[in-house]
Amino acid sequence: MVQETGVLPDHEIEALVADGAIRSELPLETGQVQPASLDLRLAEDAYRLRASFLPGKDRTVADMLQEPGVHMHRIDLTDKGAVLETGCVYLVPLQESLRLPAGISARANPKSSTGRIDVFTRLVTNRGRAFDDVPTGYSGPLYLEVSPRTFPIMVRPGDRLAQVRFKRKRPEALKERVVSINLEPPAGQPAGYRAKQHSGVVDLRGIGAHEAGQFWEPVFPRHGRIVLNPEDFYILVSRETVKVAALEAAEMAPIAPELGEFRAHYAGFFDPGFGTNKGGSRAVLEVRSRDVPFILEHGQPVAKLIYEPMAAKPSGLYGGSGSNYQGQGLKLSKHFAV
Repeated sequence: MVQETGVLPDHEIEALVADGAIRSELPLETGQVQPASLDLRLAEDAYRLRASFLPGKDRTVADMLQEPGVHMHRIDLTDKGAVLETGCVYLVPLQESLRLPAGISARANPKSSTGRIDVFTRLVTNRGRAFDDVPTGYSGPLYLEVSPRTFPIMVRPGDRLAQVRFKRKRPEALKERVVSINLEPPAGQPAGYRAKQHSGVVDLRGIGAHEAGQFWEPVFPRHGRIVLNPEDFYILVSRETVKVAALEAAEMAPIAPELGEFRAHYAGFFDPGFGTNKGGSRAVLEVRSRDVPFILEHGQPVAKLIYEPMAAKPSGLYGGSGSNYQGQGLKLSKHFAV
């Protein structure tokens, strides 16, 4: 039964494709439509920006790229791909574009594997005044701002760094749940990983092809504590298991800043069915301290989950053969062989 409001499930996303509300240069690929989201694919070129920008209400992204000094050069992603360097900001056109009907809006987020390699992404639209949010009735192209923070990345056309979730009207949050950090691992096991600097390139298509020890060092707490170094990037895990029911979708959001000078969880979408496996699944958290060293203690709140209703039950739930993180504990991205 279709609800009046809520997050659109996979079969309604496919209906938007069939109706022309979601358009693409190439046919959608297998697995691109998730239970409550659509993976977005890079197109054939990228622009090295001088600085991040939003077009504002009167300009398109193409208008901005024509202005002097906005971008430094164009990069061709075809043939063998291209390396996007750390500390730089890029804007990449996407293969998908939108012609949303009235009452349907959208919101984007980095994919889990993108956040776990410390790649910061934000969706940009024509006449946009906010990143990641697509207003109801939007018609036009989509662009992805990409900024690798720790590891340079090799990208090619078709790579999926972000996903978009569609909503009918504005669903009210069902509930919120605070998530805390686990810093009491089993004896001899790390509580997390800290990214090494100057470690080499991560090839986004190299699934399991990168030796973890070349990119990460384990983090062992003392007395249930670790000290976050300013601007270092950490992979940690929640103390609690996380569960998202079939008629719910969830998004991880920052917790109140007064609880600590750090940011947790860049990639925030949790699909229906996540954590419904026997034994449950933990939330893996991407953590970065700001400005000063910060002591993080076992059980300290670090983020919150916001649950929203689905407009209808998805045809498939998270946890199938294409689900990389069902049943996870502490886990690096799919690119690394531990």
